Amino acid sequence: MEIELILDEKGGSKPLIFSYTRMVNAGYVGRDQKEVHRHVNELAKKGIPGPKETPTLYPVIQRNLVMDDEVEVYGNETCGEVEYVLLVENKDTVYVGVGSDHTDRHLEEMDIPRAKQICPNIISHKVWSLSEVRDHWDDLLIEARVKTKGKEILYQQGALSLILDPDALMRFVASKIRSPLEGTIIFSGTLGSLTGGFVFGEQFTAKLTDPKLNRNLSLSYKILPLSYLQIE
Repeated sequence: MEIELILDEKGGSKPLIFSYTRMVNAGYVGRDQKEVHRHVNELAKKGIPGPKETPTLYPVIQRNLVMDDEVEVYGNETCGEVEYVLLVENKDTVYVGVGSDHTDRHLEEMDIPRAKQICPNIISHKVWSLSEVRDHWDDLLIEARVKTKGKEILYQQGALSLILDPDALMRFVASKIRSPLEGTIIFSGTLGSLTGGFVFGEQFTAKLTDPKLNRNLSLSYKILPLSYLQIE
């Protein structure tokens, strides 16, 4: 499949058509894996199944990648989470975007892999070359905001130093796929929320900021539950 993007470089912007053959979502990617394991144990006490090992990886249907400003979802218990996205063309050429792994949280309690298929992965229109940010990667910042009942809430915020860096993430994915990563799109996994729990709202906004080069990538979309049927 192909996706039409804009490559935002130091010298300007240009169109980019990226061809991909698979997409995966990583999870439980904190660099402090002791803290990750503590979180997994907390979820287990709440009845939410955790993975057998961390980090973990989920395959996602290719057609679930969108850049839409509106996404339809089933039910009211869905929300996004901000992540960086790697688009691996080959071992020398990798692009970075910002994304949202939008997930059905009700289904997630019963089956995480299937919960990853029922909602789309959203990616920014613009991407950067990884080579332009690799030397100051840990300084990059991500944040997410959710609009709920007309009020905007800061939902997630932090430095990418808190989660696996691109090289570690690609090594992990390659160890699970056991083949070259050419044509692979990788959603990185995310930070914990600032709210202490999920926030279900009507709009999700995410941003990846590069303070050294004074630029950012962003996305924003409305969340539209399928609620038009009148069921007795």
